Amino acid sequence: VLVPLTPPQGHTFHLEMDTSGHLPGRNFRIRVETVCTCAREQEDDNVLCFLHHPEEEQRRNEEPNFLNTLCSGSYLDVEKTVRWFYQLVRAAWVALPQYHTWHLVLLPSRRSCKFKVTRGRETLTVEVLLGVQRGNSDIYVSSQHTEALFTPSTTWPETYAVAEMKFFRHIARQAPHDSWHLRCLQFVTRAVVGIGFSTYTLKTIVMHLLNIVPISRWRMMHFLRRLGDTMQYLHGSLEEKHLNHFVVGNQTFPQEIILPPDVRTAAPPNLFHHLAEDPAAHTQAVNEYHEL
Repeated sequence: VLVPLTPPQGHTFHLEMDTSGHLPGRNFRIRVETVCTCAREQEDDNVLCFLHHPEEEQRRNEEPNFLNTLCSGSYLDVEKTVRWFYQLVRAAWVALPQYHTWHLVLLPSRRSCKFKVTRGRETLTVEVLLGVQRGNSDIYVSSQHTEALFTPSTTWPETYAVAEMKFFRHIARQAPHDSWHLRCLQFVTRAVVGIGFSTYTLKTIVMHLLNIVPISRWRMMHFLRRLGDTMQYLHGSLEEKHLNHFVVGNQTFPQEIILPPDVRTAAPPNLFHHLAEDPAAHTQAVNEYHEL
C-alpha cells in the first residue's frame, strides 16, 4: 500500500534528483522549506506564519516543529517519517471498532510500516510505503528500499506502482470480458516464488508483452501460448543480460497516464544490469531458468 504524503501548512516539498550515481535506479531527496502564510494569517487569527513567527507558532502548538521531527537537516527523513507513521497507526487503532476483535502487531521495519492483524486463525499482514507525488503525475518517490546494501535515510527512490496500476486499468478497458492476461500474470509470478527471479521481473515482461501482443489474443485459448511467450522473453533477456524497465523511457506508454517529461524521455534502466556485471549471478539465473 502506498500512502501519499503532503506537506503541512506553512511548508513545501522540493524533490531533488540524485545524480551522483552511487545508488542504483532513480533516487531523490525531498527538501522541506517553510513558506510565507502571512496572507492567511491576516484572514484567520488561528493561523501564524511559520516562516516569520516560528518560535511563537511552536509555542502555540506545544509540539516539536515539522523540520525537527521528521527531517534530517532540511531533508525529509524516511526512517523518522516511518516511526512517526507507526505512532499514528498505534494511536488510531484503539479508536477503531476492529480494536476489540482484532489484535495488531507492529513489525520492525526501517523504511516501511509493517503490521500484522490477527483474529483467531485469520491473519493479515500489511506493508505501507510512504510516498510523495512528483508534481501532478502518476509517478511518486517512496520509502521503499533500493538494491544497495545501504540506503541513506534521506533517499527516496522513484516508484512506478501507480503508473503500472493505471496501465493495467488501461488494458482492462480494452480487454474482452474473458481475457486471461491477469491469470497469466498471476501464474508466472507464483511460479517464481522461492526462485531467484523477482515477481517484478515477470510483471515487467508481461507488461512488455501486453504492449506487443493484441489484447484479443490473451483469451483462455491463448493461455499456453502467452505463457510460452513469457518464458521465451525471459530467456532472451537472460541471454542478452538486458531487460528494459517498462515505464521509464517507454515512448509507447499510454498518454493518459501522466509521466514527468524526464521519465518518458530517459534511457530505460536495465533491470538485469547486475547480471551483466556479475558472471556468477548470470550463471545462477540461467540455471534457475532451466529449473522452471
